[in-house]
Amino acid sequence: MGYRVTLWGTRGSIPTPGPATARYGGNTPCVAVEGLGGESDRMVILDAGTGIRPLGRELAARAGERPIEVDLLISHTHWDHIQGLPFFAPFFGAQNCVRIWGPKQGDVDLETILRQQMHPVVFPVPLDELAATLTVRHVEVEGFEVNGFVVRAARLRHPGHTLAYRLTPVGGGPSMAYVTDNELGPGGDYGEPPNWRQAFERFLEGVDVLIHDAMFTAEELERHRGWGHSSYQEAVELAASVGVKRLVLFHHRPERDDEALDRMVAAASDAASGHPDLEVVAGTEGLELTL
Repeated sequence: MGYRVTLWGTRGSIPTPGPATARYGGNTPCVAVEGLGGESDRMVILDAGTGIRPLGRELAARAGERPIEVDLLISHTHWDHIQGLPFFAPFFGAQNCVRIWGPKQGDVDLETILRQQMHPVVFPVPLDELAATLTVRHVEVEGFEVNGFVVRAARLRHPGHTLAYRLTPVGGGPSMAYVTDNELGPGGDYGEPPNWRQAFERFLEGVDVLIHDAMFTAEELERHRGWGHSSYQEAVELAASVGVKRLVLFHHRPERDDEALDRMVAAASDAASGHPDLEVVAGTEGLELTL
């Protein structure tokens, strides 16, 4: 099965709208994955940052009166990865079905976190009053199927319980991996096993498209060890080591404007020049990748 990956939000930490970020975009993480030639109102969504709001409006406009069925995979529940969720238009259609998947945070269930996010003291519509049929399921690391894709998960090095997702069509074909918020180098203690890096590389081996955290430069990273993020140099090295065909730099630092991102992309491409089979691009709102 061929499919399309569309980036709706690529910024980390906080939305950064404005003229200085207009080209790469200011919305926080959200990526849509949908099969080609199938039902356009069935989709897998990765994270629910502010980018999910325009995605939801697009989905509702496309579907018209037809029901929308969506599987939403949450990497973790830090604010920038769920802050768009209350504004997701398909929530407000009674004919729609939204299945949310993600990890627990310690002993706190994902559904509890989402209920707190939409508590009346901070949002006018409680979770129980949404019109759509909603289910919330926990993800460990075992594989499962959603909307034509086999999904595998892996634990990342980031504060809290954070997951990467690898998606492959059920019948086989090219795969993509979504790895936001991940510290590849030495830093904080995230409770990972000693063989984490080797297992993580096996998880990614041969992936066609890798969307990976590249929040910092090497110089910035030295001041942010233990924050749970990587440099673009580390992302390039990882992609080259596991045979990635296309690396998408992701989770852009809020302070980095379009001109600075241009320089980062050029530097990352230079770093990848010794690997002719690896293409490096920056995550950009509206970017579509066909696999």
